[in-house]
Amino acid sequence: MAKADREGLSLGYRIMWRIKYAGLHVFGPAQLGTENDPQARLIRQREAKVAAARDARLAREAD
Repeated sequence: MAKADREGLSLGYRIMWRIKYAGLHVFGPAQLGTENDPQARLIRQREAKVAAARDARLAREAD
């Protein structure tokens, strides 16, 4: 995984995210649309968290 994919994410968050993702892969629902899929929701939340951390870092560097 590239550093850009984990920017602003703590080690504990990344470990728990992997556990949740793997758990949903094994025990999650069979087939859902992208809007209802819990794995896709986890990915969207993680991407939003990384984007927020990146924006915060860029704002700090700009000042």
